[in-house]
Amino acid sequence: MKFAVTSKGDSKSDNLVQLLKQYLLDFEMEFEEEEPDIVISVGGDGTLLYAFHRYSSRLDKTAFVGVHTGHLGFYADWTPDEIEKLVIAIAKTPYSVVEYPLLEVTVQYQDEEKETRYLALNESTVKSIDGTFVMDVEIRGEHFERFRGDGLCVSTPSGSTAYNKALGGALLHPSIKAIQLAEMASINNRVFRTVGSPLIIPEHHTCVLRPVNEPDFRISIDHLTLLHKKVKSIHYRVAEEKIRFARYRSFPFWKRVHDSFISE
Repeated sequence: MKFAVTSKGDSKSDNLVQLLKQYLLDFEMEFEEEEPDIVISVGGDGTLLYAFHRYSSRLDKTAFVGVHTGHLGFYADWTPDEIEKLVIAIAKTPYSVVEYPLLEVTVQYQDEEKETRYLALNESTVKSIDGTFVMDVEIRGEHFERFRGDGLCVSTPSGSTAYNKALGGALLHPSIKAIQLAEMASINNRVFRTVGSPLIIPEHHTCVLRPVNEPDFRISIDHLTLLHKKVKSIHYRVAEEKIRFARYRSFPFWKRVHDSFISE
């Protein structure tokens, strides 16, 4: 089996990476950064997000496993004191595959035939550069509302515990093939109205955002934020691709939610 390892970059994570590499090489596994069968992320959820985007072109061939060196993560389920146990599991035990839905983001531009496509593991946000954010929201080809406020966030089920939660969005189990649209500080008065609640959009529906006035926006894809100019529309839907996690033991989603937000 071919493996690669990514690190958060701090000394603790870097030391664990070197240890993992040596142990796995001792088991006659092959270190391969370009085309790995399994990627071990050492750090936190941000490190795994980085690994996901690095290997997003081979999601059907690469599985991910996370080791957290800080706070408990939603994607990293192994601890530093379990490294030897993890190495033996990788080298000796066939893993089960758990797949999570991803978000497809397609940005179309004015007067241009080209479009830009992204995949997000957690979420995508859209904000204006200056002034109030005004966007027409379409769902399944029909106008739903004209949103005014600070911006909009579209998240995956696994990303529903991140920025989406801070916006008052629902927590979705990753087995649900859907995306969620959450508002950022909407303007609601006697003149302007929005639904005011997060929307759960199923996999066979597409959500389209169309600019009303200003065509330039800051669009984030997970941890990356880029300026997009002369935007014609932004299309969101459940992607055909999925992220594959290598599971060597149970990692219940609701237990992670409890341990992260409720447990003392």
